[in-house]
Amino acid sequence: MSIEEKKLLTDILTAIQGIDEHLEGKRVFEEYKASKTKRRAVERELEIIGEAVNNLLKVNPSIQISLPAWSLI
Repeated sequence: MSIEEKKLLTDILTAIQGIDEHLEGKRVFEEYKASKTKRRAVERELEIIGEAVNNLLKVNPSIQISLPAWSLI
């Protein structure tokens, strides 16, 4: 695995951890929905994940990413 791949995977992991921090370890949709700051922070982390995944696929097109079944609907 190249250094660039490791960096992108680290970016993904860091963004996932950031989402958990922004949500304060809770999964309460009402709290998320009520807080514009939390929504924007989580949305930005998701953008970072998306960008990192796209770049990862450019660096190594042979990487296979499994999508959850709900994303195919």
